[in-house]
Amino acid sequence: MRELTIGKNDAGQRLDRFVSKSLPLLPAALLQKYIRLKRVKVNGKGAKRDTRLKCGDILQLYINDEFFDKPREENLFLSIFQPKLNIVYEDENLLLADKRPGLVVHADETEKVNTLINHIQAYLYQKREWRPREENAFTPALCNRIDRNTGGIVIAAKNAEALRILNEKIRAHELEKSYLCITVGHPNPPQGKIEGFLRKDEAKKRVTFHRRPVPGGKTAATLYKTLESRGEFSLVECRLLTGRTHQIRVSMAEIGCPLLGDGKYGSGAINRRCHETRQALYAYRLAFRFPTDAGILNYLRGKVFTVEDVPFQNIYFPRNENSGTK
Repeated sequence: MRELTIGKNDAGQRLDRFVSKSLPLLPAALLQKYIRLKRVKVNGKGAKRDTRLKCGDILQLYINDEFFDKPREENLFLSIFQPKLNIVYEDENLLLADKRPGLVVHADETEKVNTLINHIQAYLYQKREWRPREENAFTPALCNRIDRNTGGIVIAAKNAEALRILNEKIRAHELEKSYLCITVGHPNPPQGKIEGFLRKDEAKKRVTFHRRPVPGGKTAATLYKTLESRGEFSLVECRLLTGRTHQIRVSMAEIGCPLLGDGKYGSGAINRRCHETRQALYAYRLAFRFPTDAGILNYLRGKVFTVEDVPFQNIYFPRNENSGTK
C-alpha cells in the first residue's frame, strides 16, 4: 500500500484523473476497477471516481508496486489492460503467437506501447507466470521477428533456458519456417530454389538481389512451390533456408513474380487495382525438427504448428473440397 497526500496544487481534481496522472503506467480501465473495489481510498474510505480532492486529503492506494515506476520502454507492457493475442500454442516454456499484419513486434519510432512483445509480457504478467520484480534480469523475449505488414507465427520464450535453446536451434536451422504468399504471375518452373546474394541499403530500407557475390551481400536461398493458380495470381508456399531481410519478397520479384500488395518490390498499378496495401505474405507453418538434443524442449521434436486462418488466402484462394490448396 502507498499513501499520497494532496497538496494545494492538486486540490480540486477528480480522484480518477489525479491517480491517472500520478501513475501513468496504470491502465485507465484497471484504475476504474480498483476504485470500484475500494482499492483506492480517500482518508481511509472508499470514494467515487469523480470525488473532488481537497488539500490535506490522504489517498491510500492498494496497487502493485510496478505501477508506481516511471514509464520506460521495458515496462510499458503494464499499460496494457487487455492483451490481445492469437495464441497458436502455449506451454510452460514458450508461446507461439499468430501476429496479424499491421502490428510491430518490438517498439520502433512509430509505436512504443502497442507491440507484440508488450502484449505477450502483459499477458504473462496478468497470468502471474512472470513477476518482473522477482527476476534479476530475464524478461519474456521473442526468438524471431516478422515485418509489420507480414503476419504469422512468432516464438516467445518464457524462461532463460528456453530462450537460449531456441536461439541456438534457429542459428543451426533446426526450425523450419514456411510461408504462404500470393504472387502476381505464375512461377516458372512451378517449384524450385532461388539462390543469390542480398544486399541491404540501410538508408533506403531496400534490398537488392544479385546472382553473384557483391560487397555487403549475404547468401540467400529460398525454396518455393506453387500450390494453385487462378487468373493472374498464384498461391505459393515458400520455405526459408536462410533468414534475410525481405528475402521472400525480393526473391520472388527476381523471378518475375512479385508479391501482391508489395509496395517496395511489386506492381503499384495492380496493388491499387486490388486495393492491397500490405504484402500478401504469411509465416503460416512452424516445424520443430531438432535433429540434435534440445534439452528441456526435446518434447517439441517433430511437432508442427499451422495457422489455419490466413486472411488473404481466404479472399483470393478460398479453400473448398475441389481445391488443392492446403
